[in-house]
Amino acid sequence: MSKSVRSISRLDCAHFVLERHYAKRWPSISYAFGLYIDGVLSGVVTYGTPSSAPLKRGIAGDDYKSNVIELNRLCLLNNGKNEASFLVAKSLKMLEGNKIVVSFADISQGHIGIVYQACNFLYSGLSAKRTDWKVKGKEHLHGQTIADEFRGVKNRSQAMRDKYGDDFYLEPRPRKHRYLYFLGSRAFKRSARGALKYKLSAYPKSP
Repeated sequence: MSKSVRSISRLDCAHFVLERHYAKRWPSISYAFGLYIDGVLSGVVTYGTPSSAPLKRGIAGDDYKSNVIELNRLCLLNNGKNEASFLVAKSLKMLEGNKIVVSFADISQGHIGIVYQACNFLYSGLSAKRTDWKVKGKEHLHGQTIADEFRGVKNRSQAMRDKYGDDFYLEPRPRKHRYLYFLGSRAFKRSARGALKYKLSAYPKSP
């Protein structure tokens, strides 16, 4: 069995990701890599600019916000043994430049980030408590997708209430395990880690 990881285009992976990832939403993609097993696309990992500006600043301050990228999608066709960690580890080596990679493991999906632990990411605790915008009858949509309907509109929440009335509501967002990985020169990794604002701790374990 041959196994390799290659850089791929957005077009190469769009259908694969949207069909398999639970979020059913296409994020910002700057880099995409595919896992090929015997010549067949069997996994995809993507990286892009985080949608949250506070997140980029919050990791290590303004001096490093432009270095932050998010591992925002990881999908496997069959999720065979070690396939996810092989794909992530190889893709990290293929990224160029000084970067701080952040990724999240969604507690609501039963994830604790085993793949990130296997790839030696640093664990920096749980994401902050937040709420998502929801509309009755559209619960399958991501909260950001709902908010994007009135992107650029002043006082978006009021615009949502004016359109949807009582069908618009707020729902607590499930907290997520946050993982970090530093890439680049030794000097960058040393200085960026020194500026890290999150407290590092031991990996979470399965219940």
